Amino acid sequence: MKAFPSSEPIYQDNVIGVKQSTGMDLRDYFAAKAMQGIVDSSVESGLETTQIADSAYRIADAMMKARTE
Repeated sequence: MKAFPSSEPIYQDNVIGVKQSTGMDLRDYFAAKAMQGIVDSSVESGLETTQIADSAYRIADAMMKARTE
């Protein structure tokens, strides 16, 4: 599933087309949102960068699973 799919008109030499974007993966969007909170709280916890990314994707996977339940 994708987050933020879009299409927009393109005008070039009086020809109208459509630029399509499938957006980003919903899992990546969830991970990015989770990472924001983790980074905010990690300053004091001393987490490594890879630990932050792993935690964010674990949260995103749990969010994706919850969507199907």
